[in-house]
Amino acid sequence: MTPPLHPVVVRAALSAEGRLLSADAPLLALQQEAGAALGEPLAVPQLAAIARLAMRLGVMVSRPATAAAERGDIDMWVRARPDGSGVALSIIDWRERPATPPPADLGRRDADIAALAEGWTWQIDTQLRFVMTMAGPDESGALPPDPPVPGTRFSSYFQLQPDADGDMAMLRGFAQRRPFRDQRAALAADPAGIVTLSAFPMFDLSGQLTGYRGTALPLDRATPAPPAADPPLSLYPAEFGRRLDRSLRQPLGRIIANADTISAQLEGPLRADYAGYADDIAAAGRHLLALVDDLADLQAIDRPDFSVISEEVDLADLGRRAAGLLAVKALDRDIEIVPPAPDAQLLATGEFRRVLQILVNLIGNAVRYSPEGTQVRVATEWEAGQARIAVIDQGTGVAPADRERIFDKFERLGRDDAAGSGLGLYISRRLARAMGGDIVIGGAPGQGARFILTLPAA
Repeated sequence: MTPPLHPVVVRAALSAEGRLLSADAPLLALQQEAGAALGEPLAVPQLAAIARLAMRLGVMVSRPATAAAERGDIDMWVRARPDGSGVALSIIDWRERPATPPPADLGRRDADIAALAEGWTWQIDTQLRFVMTMAGPDESGALPPDPPVPGTRFSSYFQLQPDADGDMAMLRGFAQRRPFRDQRAALAADPAGIVTLSAFPMFDLSGQLTGYRGTALPLDRATPAPPAADPPLSLYPAEFGRRLDRSLRQPLGRIIANADTISAQLEGPLRADYAGYADDIAAAGRHLLALVDDLADLQAIDRPDFSVISEEVDLADLGRRAAGLLAVKALDRDIEIVPPAPDAQLLATGEFRRVLQILVNLIGNAVRYSPEGTQVRVATEWEAGQARIAVIDQGTGVAPADRERIFDKFERLGRDDAAGSGLGLYISRRLARAMGGDIVIGGAPGQGARFILTLPAA
């Protein structure tokens, strides 16, 4: 089922007493599903708690929240801002996760509650100490011979085991305050006793997490199967990019957005040093986000099945596009980027977005490492069936002995500045060669660097 589409920002207004005065359709529907209506107290406890906190502190509060609806969980990033005698709510990231239908014979709509129909039940508090244990309804729910007693630490009874990707569903669920399923664990007193753990978070009326309640379902003790042949070694499994996106890209995007909001003083005047701190946070977030992008690209190009699209591209047009993307960055360093002439054209064979990615990297490096007040030229030429586009700077150049080493992974030629990851040129050359071309370095030492991308002529 495809989640419903909602406005980019879902807005609502609350009175000082917490009554919902107005709301966009998605939030109003959630209020009605909780048994309340417009003009009544906000019935979504997670949102009400954030609104009360903003009202009490008198400042904008921004944090994540998860609400349970009949159709599944709703993940939100909520901003609550005191507004006169009430609070203005803005939900800038509304994501619905449809519930997995439980077995039909259980007749329940909530998959997390359905998971409690098997195994024995446990409950822990926020300090990860057992609060209670309870036997389940059938043989699978029998308590172990030595069940945990209240006050016992969770980690002293269960030893969590990672999945095939090295991930632990329970730790991820705890970090995000979400339900988790199928976390394998061994009993500390009996390592041969393997169970799968599933649980959901519990909240009080103010929206504060009070603990987790879940089940432990024993696995059959079977004779271990003979080890299978070792799979091909893969430093970057297929799930790597998706896990990066889930774990890093979204939180970093929120950090950058909030820091930019603070730096721009959109919510009101701010001390200059505080605005500067926010600007530094945003810059650091962008650096980390660029590193995430590089690692995701690295995962893709190092896989044996990596391929590119073969299409006709205009290198001169792509050179102009890349120069335009970096014009502001160059202006900050008083560097002029000279793109190919507006009427220049040079057709080649490659993948449009990958060629643009290479040129942005090459021109970005030239702008980053060239002296201020100099010039970076982007020039095209045709030679012996090859289309060539060169990025030429007026820096110190690259020594002949380093012109191959600079394309190695994580190679930065001894630079100790914070810019760059040492992956850009490695990725760029791999992409160029995947398209039937290459990247080489020219230019005399001390007279600037000349990075030349060649591709088959169209």
